[in-house]
Amino acid sequence: MKIRNFKKRMVSAAVILSVFTLMFSFCGCKKEEPEPEPEVVAEEEPEPEPEVVEEPVVEEYTGPRSILTGLPISEELSKKRPIAIMTENTKMCLPQYGLNEAGVIYEAPMEGGYSRLMAIYDDVSGRSQLGNVRSTRPYFIWTANEYDAILFHCGQSIHAKVLLDDGIIDDVNGVLGEGEIAYFRTSEHKIPHNMYTSEEAINKGIEYKKYRTELKEDYEGHFKFAKDSEENTLTSGEDCVVVKPYYPYNKPGFIYDAEKKQYKRYQFGDKQVDHVDNDNQVTVDNIIIEYCRCGLYPNTEYVDASIVNADGVGKFLTRGKMIDIKWQKGSDSSITHFYDNNGNEIELNQGRTWICIADGQYIDKLQCYATEADYEAAKQ
Repeated sequence: MKIRNFKKRMVSAAVILSVFTLMFSFCGCKKEEPEPEPEVVAEEEPEPEPEVVEEPVVEEYTGPRSILTGLPISEELSKKRPIAIMTENTKMCLPQYGLNEAGVIYEAPMEGGYSRLMAIYDDVSGRSQLGNVRSTRPYFIWTANEYDAILFHCGQSIHAKVLLDDGIIDDVNGVLGEGEIAYFRTSEHKIPHNMYTSEEAINKGIEYKKYRTELKEDYEGHFKFAKDSEENTLTSGEDCVVVKPYYPYNKPGFIYDAEKKQYKRYQFGDKQVDHVDNDNQVTVDNIIIEYCRCGLYPNTEYVDASIVNADGVGKFLTRGKMIDIKWQKGSDSSITHFYDNNGNEIELNQGRTWICIADGQYIDKLQCYATEADYEAAKQ
């Protein structure tokens, strides 16, 4: 009896153990779900920092500068007097020699509707032919004197002779005794279109006349120039890419070259070139148009441009822009000053300057165009 009960208990225990084992087995073998992989978020690459382009620092030149161009110049040249050469401007004299070597060029009316040039140089070294050289007028004498220049010319009007005889300016005259020393003729043209000068001839002429070769100690210059680092862009001016001042014979004009920042000169319907400079076109950095009263001296055929003890209006062009200006010249020995409409003296960009002394009665004949396309359209 005891044995049977013992067996029953053993069977029950075995059953219970089996149940627990089975339950444990089910629990232990249950497959655990894997934890989700963390989401990988691609990091955005940072935008590259913008490249900082530093403007080159322009160091202001502190040495001597040309009184004509404002450009750096040697100490020796900075002390020398400029050379002013009367230069013919007709079809009969072409090509001209040395205009791209000049720092300042004046153009003014002459008899018969012609214009004449006066080219002013601070350096004629190495020049074997300059000109051709023609006669002068009083307004050229007064203007050359503003630069303390020595004037080279071949003849003069009767009123200019009075000034020359009075010693208003140091001059070397091709029709006087120094003519054979300071000038030469070529077979290129007929007289009077074939007289020229050169570095050697100029030096001989100055030596013959025993003129001083250095600027006056109190000479302070003629123009105000922009600094090396601050060009004058005439931001307040109007666009003017083509300008045609009125001279009836040669009908000149200037077209702005934005790439070179210079004005290219035209006349007689073609480019004006410099034969010394491999027939390259004449170019300038600044243009000034100076309107004055023009007429004839009483009982003569000679033109009188009234620029002494006078004032007037004009235009200033540089870097493709143009503004109105006013000019003023006191005595025959004073310097002509140019002002903007606010009364400030204008600031030229460094380089060559062309100054047109123009007849004020033709001020309405000035042609200005904002673009070359406007100019071409106006010709249609």
